[in-house]
Formats: sequence, structure tokens, C-alpha cells
Amino acid sequence: MSSHAEQLTEAEVTALADAVERFVRDVVAPYERDPRCGAHGPTEELVMELREKARAAGVLTPHIRPDGRHLTQRQTAVVLQRSGLSPLGPVAVNTMAPDEGNMYLLGKVGSPELKERFLKPMVEGRARSAFFMTEPAEENGAGSDPSMMQTTCHLDGNHWVINGRKAFITGAEGAKVGIVMAKAEEGACMFLVDLPNPAIRIDRVLETIDSSMPGGHAVITIDNLRVPADQMLGEAGEGFRYAQIRLSPARLSHCMRWYGACVRAQEIATAYAVKRKAFGKLLIDHEGVGFMLAENRIDLKQAELMIDWCASVLDTGALGTKESSIAKVAVSEALMRIADRCVQVMGGAGVTGDTIVEQVYREVRAFRIYDGPTEVHKWSLAKAIKREALTAQG
Repeated sequence: MSSHAEQLTEAEVTALADAVERFVRDVVAPYERDPRCGAHGPTEELVMELREKARAAGVLTPHIRPDGRHLTQRQTAVVLQRSGLSPLGPVAVNTMAPDEGNMYLLGKVGSPELKERFLKPMVEGRARSAFFMTEPAEENGAGSDPSMMQTTCHLDGNHWVINGRKAFITGAEGAKVGIVMAKAEEGACMFLVDLPNPAIRIDRVLETIDSSMPGGHAVITIDNLRVPADQMLGEAGEGFRYAQIRLSPARLSHCMRWYGACVRAQEIATAYAVKRKAFGKLLIDHEGVGFMLAENRIDLKQAELMIDWCASVLDTGALGTKESSIAKVAVSEALMRIADRCVQVMGGAGVTGDTIVEQVYREVRAFRIYDGPTEVHKWSLAKAIKREALTAQG
């Protein structure tokens, strides 16, 4: 399964994205009120039902071609933005976090054996995955600062033994593939494991503001997990380097998907504003409402361009750490403004579950924290600015 990017023609990418959009709008969107969509995301039954429909429609895992090659990041953006037009869209077509980022990482650094065993069922949409890095804040574990990692691992014969606690582990409940990060004397390590595993216990699934990701976000105890040495990604001490490979594209794909959700929210709010009347005229004819929708259009375009710019940097082969920080902050903050205005335009209707607007608001609010809070990215950028300025001064 190749990890090289595939350069489709613009027409081919557009056709693929159009097919994804038709599927999400026509097939997936009617499921948005399905009772199997709960506080901890859609049930496994619903996920697999939607994926079977995506498979039949030829749009399952659209960002990875049949020969295993990934689309370029710019091409991926076009496709993933369309998949995000429904909160269920990425789940249905298999472009959802954390699976999309995990597939990208394994495609880049996994051995042929690990790809066959762990990556193939994920690409086929038959297995979900979880990325075990974040740790409980009350135990002063790793969060925005991964160097605080307390989960340990040590070599015992031809197995590594892992112990620790993890928190906010998206999709752990129901996942079949796990990527576990722990620290050894050599430094951070990354392991692939089959799930479920009796040594990985789900203590509880957290009640969170968002509700789009299957399995929710869990608190985990890892108790003497034994992992064969050949299931380590790379070498001991290389875990953070591999995490960096995953980091920027995963940040950016979040931007892509939630951009699509905000496009849909803007459509719903606009349809409401051109139908609902107040004080003798349509809502959109009131400057306060019309201007909010105009500001949304401006923010959407700026977000789209920021995603495309960062994707073009990643397509050069650069890690794009600074660029992805800039894009993550700019896009998540813009999408938050958009979602907030959509709720406001719709008034009371905007805070009900009658449309997806209130869910988009909740999901995007969480996105301002996931994959690094805005403030952490700004702090990181400020440090880079300082280094650059001091270097320039000699």
C-alpha cells in the first residue's frame, strides 16, 4: 500500500468531490435525526450501515485511491470539505478523525506487514481506530504539552510492557486498532495494538460538548499491556518524530471537515433568513441579519484560502508546523464566528435540534481546543517570531 501522493487532474478531483457531496447531501443528511445518533456519536451499527452505502456509491475512503496512494493535500481539501457537509459525512465516507490521521501516519511510516494487518481494514472502512496520547489533567499528564507524558514502557524479552492512564481518547470504545504512545528510557515510543484488549480498560466515556465522533472521548487505564516488539512504529525514542508527521495534516483535515459543516450551516441560516419575516420584512433585509450572513461569506472564503495555502505548503514535503498552526488558529476561529452567527440569525430555531446548526456550533467550539488550543498555537508562533528576530539581529 503506497504512501505516495497521487496527482489527479483537476477535473478528476472535482468529479470525485462532486460524488462525495451528492452522497452526503442525498444519502447521509437524512440520517442526521436518526435515533442512533447519541451524545457519544453515532452507534457502530449506524456507522457500518452508512459505510456500506458509501462503499456501494464508490465514495468510501475517497482520499486514498484504490492502489493505496493518497491524494495531495490540496486535493484532499477539496474532497474532505465536501464530506463535512453533514456531521455524519466524514463518518460515512471514512474521512473522520482520528482514523484519517492514523491512516495517513501508517501509510507514511508503517512496514508492509503492519500496513496489511492494521491499515488495510481501516482503509476498507471495516475498522475504526484510536490514538492514545493525551493523559488526565488531574494527574498532570500530557495534553497540549506532550513532553509531560507519564505513560511508561519497557522492554521485557521480545515484548514491550506499557502502563499508564490516557484521557480524551476519541473513538476508543468500539475501535479495533490502537496507536499507543508511551515513554521509554530512549524517549517517546509509538505502538500498534489490536483492540479491544483486556489490558486497555475504558474507565468512562466523558460527557462532552460535541457528539459527532463514534465512541465519544474516553478515559483509559493501561495495565501491563504487552505488545510484541515488531508492533512498534520505528525505533524506541522516535515516537514524537512520528507524531510530527501526523500532526500538521491532521490539524488541517479538521479545518477541511468543519469548513464543510459551516458551509451547510450558512446555507440553513440563509434559507431561514429569506423565508422568516419580522417587523414587516424578511430577516435578511434587516441590516443586522444581512450583515451577519455577509460576514460569514467573508470568513468562509478566508478559511478556504487559508486551508489551500497550508495544503500547498504540505504538498512540498515540508512538515508545515508553523503553517498548520497559523491555519488551525485562523480557520477554527473563523468557523466559530460563522457558527455563532448562524445560531444568532435563526434565533430560537438556531438553538434547537431541528437543524444541524446547533450541533455545528457545539462541534466547532470543541475544535478550538482539539489538536491544540488557539492559545498554544499562538504561544508557539510567538516563540518562533522571537527566535527569528534574535537571529536576524545576529
